[in-house]
Amino acid sequence: MLCLSGLSVALALALVPSNSEALKDGECEVCVTFLGKFYQSLQDNNVKFTSADIENSLVKACKDAKGKENRFCYYIGATSDAATKMINEVSRPLSSHVPVEKVCEKLKKKDSQICELKYDKQLDLSTVDLKKLKVKDLKKILEEWGESCKGCAEKSDFIRKITELMPKYAPSAAKARTEL
Repeated sequence: MLCLSGLSVALALALVPSNSEALKDGECEVCVTFLGKFYQSLQDNNVKFTSADIENSLVKACKDAKGKENRFCYYIGATSDAATKMINEVSRPLSSHVPVEKVCEKLKKKDSQICELKYDKQLDLSTVDLKKLKVKDLKKILEEWGESCKGCAEKSDFIRKITELMPKYAPSAAKARTEL
C-alpha cells in the first residue's frame, strides 16, 4: 500500500498544471498578435534565434509600434521611456521557439495589465456615417493614417479631410461610398 505524507501530496498537486493559467480565447489580444507578427518577421528575415539578436530586433520593432502595440512595448521595457525591463522574458523563450501564447501567459503572471490591452474596434469606412462619429473618432482615423488636420476647427472640416484622403488610405471604402 502506498502511503503519502501531506507534504508529498501538496508537492504533487503543485506540479499538476492548472487550467486557470492558460489564456482564454481573446485574452492577451495585443500580446499574442504583436509577438506572433514579430516571431514571423524573425523567421522571414532569417534572424539568429539568440536572446541578444531577438532583443535587438524587438527594440527595433517597438520603435515603429503605434497605439496599443506601443503600450505593450512600454510594459515589457522595449521602449526608451520604459521604467521596467522585461525584454528577456520575451527574448529567452522566443529563442527556444516557445509559442507566443505561452510567452504571453508568463508575461501575464509578471504584469497583469499586459493582457488587459485590447485593440480598438475597426470602423468600416465604407458604411459608417462620418457625421455621426465624434470628433475624437475622426481625429483617430486621421492619426491611424499618419495624417493631421491643420486648421480644422469644425467637425465638418475633419469629415472633409477624411473624405479627401480616403481614396489614398482606404480605396475600397472610398469606391463603395461613391457607389452609394
